[in-house]
Amino acid sequence: MSTQTRREQEKEALRSLILDKARAIFVRDGYDQFNMRRLAAEIDYSPGTIYLHFANKAELFQCIVSESFAHLAQHLAKFGAESTRDPVAALKHSLRYYVDFGVRNPNDYRFAFMMERPPENGPSRIDPTFDGLRRSVRRCVEAGLFKTNDVDLATQTIWATIHGVTSLQIQKPSFPWVPQKKLIAQVIDAVVDGLARDDDKKGNG
Repeated sequence: MSTQTRREQEKEALRSLILDKARAIFVRDGYDQFNMRRLAAEIDYSPGTIYLHFANKAELFQCIVSESFAHLAQHLAKFGAESTRDPVAALKHSLRYYVDFGVRNPNDYRFAFMMERPPENGPSRIDPTFDGLRRSVRRCVEAGLFKTNDVDLATQTIWATIHGVTSLQIQKPSFPWVPQKKLIAQVIDAVVDGLARDDDKKGNG
């Protein structure tokens, strides 16, 4: 192995260490209380070393957010590769994949959707996973399977509902929940069937 290759590997390993430890500290302390010096102390490096990789905590935080969205997109892509169902059934199935990701990867979900973050300059960006949900909803609308023609309203209604059950499972694990799969299926059925035309509700679970 060449010296340059070894250095590149060491640099990437240190960057991964910084991101992993920063993720844990952000979750534990929140954005406002996060401190680059504290991060440096916890990984036993100087603050200057961290600044060689990230200009400030805002850039570091955004990198973790981007990673979290990438992990979610990779998870949902597995669904896309196997989906051959009708639009409503495919929508329900994709929502199960979404909740499953959040429950199995709570820190990624926190960074993507739950943690306060520095204000953005300009309008908020729409993440690709939300665009994917909107495309799925549009398929249902264009196929005449939903009662509403308002794609954005239907999409945001579904997302608000599904985010609710996902975030509650993450934030309140000690609550005496009914069996998780049963609860999630009930929530998904309730919100999607509430939008579906009466003659299309049966057989789409």
